[in-house]
Amino acid sequence: MSEDLADVAAKRGESANAPFESVAAVIEALQRQGYIADTRLATTVFLLTRLDKPLLLEGPAGVGKTELAKMLAVATGRRLLRLQCYEGQDETKALYEWDYGKQLLYTQILREKIGQVVADAPDLHAAVERIGTQESVFFSERFLAPRPLLEAIRSPEPVVLLIDEVDRADEALEAVLLETLGEFQISVPEIGTFTARRRPYVLLTSNNTRDLAAALKRRCLHLFLDYPTAERELEIVRSKKTGLGDALAEELVNVVRGLRELELRKAPSISETIDWARTLAVLGVDELSAQVLSDTVSVVVKYDKDVRKALDALPRLVDPNAVISDHGHGHGHGHGHGHGHGHDDPGDLDGARVRAARDQPGRHGEALYGTPGPIGDTGPAKPRTVTSGQGSRSFGLGRKRAR
Repeated sequence: MSEDLADVAAKRGESANAPFESVAAVIEALQRQGYIADTRLATTVFLLTRLDKPLLLEGPAGVGKTELAKMLAVATGRRLLRLQCYEGQDETKALYEWDYGKQLLYTQILREKIGQVVADAPDLHAAVERIGTQESVFFSERFLAPRPLLEAIRSPEPVVLLIDEVDRADEALEAVLLETLGEFQISVPEIGTFTARRRPYVLLTSNNTRDLAAALKRRCLHLFLDYPTAERELEIVRSKKTGLGDALAEELVNVVRGLRELELRKAPSISETIDWARTLAVLGVDELSAQVLSDTVSVVVKYDKDVRKALDALPRLVDPNAVISDHGHGHGHGHGHGHGHGHDDPGDLDGARVRAARDQPGRHGEALYGTPGPIGDTGPAKPRTVTSGQGSRSFGLGRKRAR
C-alpha cells in the first residue's frame, strides 16, 4: 500500500465523521499517544476508518497489535470494547445471553398476574396456549444481556471493537463472526436483527497459532505486523522515556535483535525491550556488559531453555572477549558446574591413578566377600553344606504362627 492509494480510497469513501484527513494525520495522532507507526501501518489504519472494513492484524506476539487498538480508541475519542478469545469459548460469551435470573424474578413478581391470565382456561392445553402468547414479554431486550459483539453493534456512540487473539478461538466462533464483520449486524432469533447505527472500528489480532478461515480474511483488510527495524524500535524505546541513555538504548536494541535471531521458544517482544531498558535504568547501569545483561536477561527471556541459549549468546552479542561468571545462575543451566567432569586439578589426577592401580583382579581373596577361609586366602572356596532344617528356619517354614 502507498499513501497515494490511501488518498484515492479517501476520495471514494470519504465520510463526514472520518477522524483523520490523511495518512500523515494518523501517524501524528498515534505518535501523540506514544505509538510509533510507520507509513505502511498508518495507511492501513487510514483505510480502516474510511472503508468501514475490519482490520486483521497478524504477526508474532508483542509487536503492538493490541496496543494499536487501544491507542486508536484514545486518538479517535471512541470507547474500547474488547473480546478476548480463548479455546472452547462459547458464542454466548461473544454475542449475548439471556438474563435468566432476571426472568425468574419477574416471573415470581408477576405470579398473581399470570394466574389471572389462565384463571378461566377450560383445560391445561388452553392454559399453556395463553401463557405461550406472553413469551415475547420475557424474551425481549429488557432481558437481553449483550456481550462485546452485540454491545458494539447496539452502541449509540461509535466504538472501537478489539477481537483479540482470534486464532485461539474455535472455528465455530469464526462462523459467528462472519455476519458481524460482513454486515455489521447480529441476528437474535427471539427478537430480530440488530444493525449498527454507527459502524465500529473493528480490529482482529492473531498470533498465527493456526490458520484462519478464508471467509474471515476475505471480509477484512489485512496487515502482517512484524518486529520493527532497529531504528524504529530505538525510536519506540526512546518515546517511552525509560530513563536509559540513548547510547545504551541503541546497544540494548541491537542485543535484543541478536536474541531474536536465536531459535527461541518465545522471542523478546518490543514491550519486553522497553521493560529491559527500564530495568537497567533502575539499576543505574552506565555501561552494558555481558555480566549485567546475563543477570537481568530473565526480563526478556521467559523459558529455561531460552535462558541457556541467551546466556551463551550474550558475550558474543556484547563483546566477544567478555566472560560471564557463574554468579546467580545455579547448577541447572548447563554451564559446566557439574562435579568431577573435566577438572584439571593435579591432585585429582594423581588420586585417579592411585585408584586405578588398586583396581586389579584377584587383589582380594574370595573370603573377603563372605566365603569361608581366612582373609587373604586366594585359594578356591569350599562349598558349604546346608541342611533341610536350616533351609526351613531360613524361610520361616518351621516357625509357628504367634497366637
